[in-house]
Amino acid sequence: MNEIAAAVGLSKPTLYHYFRSKEELLVRIYSEVRAESVEEARALVAAAPSPLEAIRALIVARVVYTCEKQQLLKVCFEEEHELPARLADELLARRKEFEDLFLDAVTAHLAAHRAAHPDAVAGPLNDVVPRVYVNTCLGAINWCYKWYRPSGPATPADLGRQIAATLTAPLVPAAL
Repeated sequence: MNEIAAAVGLSKPTLYHYFRSKEELLVRIYSEVRAESVEEARALVAAAPSPLEAIRALIVARVVYTCEKQQLLKVCFEEEHELPARLADELLARRKEFEDLFLDAVTAHLAAHRAAHPDAVAGPLNDVVPRVYVNTCLGAINWCYKWYRPSGPATPADLGRQIAATLTAPLVPAAL
């Protein structure tokens, strides 16, 4: 709490006026990050012209968010185990809500592909397991906070587009 108070320019007693404990602060941070993520994901999916475009938009937006809020996400990812048990289920349900929006887009894309190509019994798209794909994508995206450098050659949006192209390649049939 001393470090947090110093970082935001408050005295420790003033910080404790707003948050009774480090635990309460962590819950607030985690809750707000998850709420922002779900709200943005819903809007992106609703605006996308196709499930594949929704997937791309979700990846780009998540990379941008992760790169722009590195320090905040470092706290979320590295301190998640400190969430109080009585609140962890509720907060983790928000994370699942985001994952399910992503999963629904992947499932819809694969279903549309299979409907359009009912005779295609083999190929990369038929081998995609939606939950594994989503978890792989989120693992790659969420790890950006560790290695992204603002002084590097790519902006967060550029990096998001590069990562989206790489991660969605298995979802695009070779003929497209």
